[in-house]
Amino acid sequence: MSALPKSLREELENRFYTPPCEIVQTLVSADGTKKFLFRLQDGNVVEGVLMKYKYGNTQCVSTQVGCRMGCAFCASGLNGLVRNLTAGEILGQIAAVNAAEGGTADARAVTNVVLMGSGEPLDNYDNTVRFLKNLSEKGGLNISLRNVSLSTCGLADKIRRFADEGLPVNLTVSLHAPDDEERQKIMPVAKRFSVKEILAACDDYFSKTGRRYIFEYVLIAGETDGKASADALVSLLKGKPCHVNLIRLNEVKERKLLAATDKQAYAFLGRLEHGGLSATLRRRMGADIEGACGQLRQKYIENGEEF
Repeated sequence: MSALPKSLREELENRFYTPPCEIVQTLVSADGTKKFLFRLQDGNVVEGVLMKYKYGNTQCVSTQVGCRMGCAFCASGLNGLVRNLTAGEILGQIAAVNAAEGGTADARAVTNVVLMGSGEPLDNYDNTVRFLKNLSEKGGLNISLRNVSLSTCGLADKIRRFADEGLPVNLTVSLHAPDDEERQKIMPVAKRFSVKEILAACDDYFSKTGRRYIFEYVLIAGETDGKASADALVSLLKGKPCHVNLIRLNEVKERKLLAATDKQAYAFLGRLEHGGLSATLRRRMGADIEGACGQLRQKYIENGEEF
């Protein structure tokens, strides 16, 4: 930018950096899903996934390096939380993939965004909110926040705070069990926030935004996939403005948990639908490239790569 004074250019160079992250590895699945490993300026790495649908391309982004939530089925938190990502680093993942896929600011290759990669978005609250505002800026990528989903493990206090931001984002809550006792076995955060508190916070979100919320429910063989769990989930959620998104577990070797069979998954879905719940079984994508969050980063660390 030679039109700017040299002193200003030097100040910008000292205070900022670009790009905030770069793609260092790309894995392509047989189903067209792409997984990216991003290296940040300090050498840390995070990952993201690009999933292609008929309605557009959805990118899953990370909000933290690692995670401190410690969910039993997830690879993201195997080494704990390293640090939060800045708003620019979160947005930089989308800018990098958009460019790599041949997109521009006007003709975007990324049309939808989900904050479901490594990290808990609401644990990095300020940077996440700033990212969302930057993402939807008309002078930038201008992605409608109605095309954005934010996934949280259930930080009830932050959900209530987020409801007051006035951002029309799709709220997705990782429930994964119908009661506190079962939830605490696989999600340490359940010891802090009860299912009752989470449901109350979700109702608050609906009343303030008018947008129904989504519950993610991972089907773990012998743990969360039985008839009793399905019936308890129906009793818990029937009549609420919500949708249940069932997920067949992406097995992580360090976690020792097994995925429910397809037969059990569809039986569970049928029981929810018969009970009157709106529910779907998420289509498996990227299984052959270890599509679950944290797996690619973990392999990168284990292989002793310098970063």
